[in-house]
Amino acid sequence: MSFSDNDPPKKQRVEIGRDYEIRAALFFEQNGFEVLHRNWRFGHKEIDIVVRKNKLIVFVEVKSSTTKKFGHPVERVDNRKVANLTQAASAYLVENEISGCDLRFDVVTFVAGSLEHYPDAFEASQ
Repeated sequence: MSFSDNDPPKKQRVEIGRDYEIRAALFFEQNGFEVLHRNWRFGHKEIDIVVRKNKLIVFVEVKSSTTKKFGHPVERVDNRKVANLTQAASAYLVENEISGCDLRFDVVTFVAGSLEHYPDAFEASQ
């Protein structure tokens, strides 16, 4: 992936991404969810946010873009990303000894700073 001269440096992009993850976590908290983890890692795989509401566990992927010029950020959650998130979610459930809960995978995007929530964005890959 290449970036234009107008794109912020990598360090700044990482900071912007972290800010959006904080905003996404606050969105879930404001909607009655408890944030269990942020940036949970399983090897090189990462779950941006894990939230819980009663018996529902939601694994959240956060994507952002300054524009839709090159497509919507939700389109960057491809089959490879779904497989990685699914594997990480399975490991998360085992490591945290969670069972008997409903599971959901959501995507939260930010386009030019505006939050868009895609509940149940995809099913776990097999």
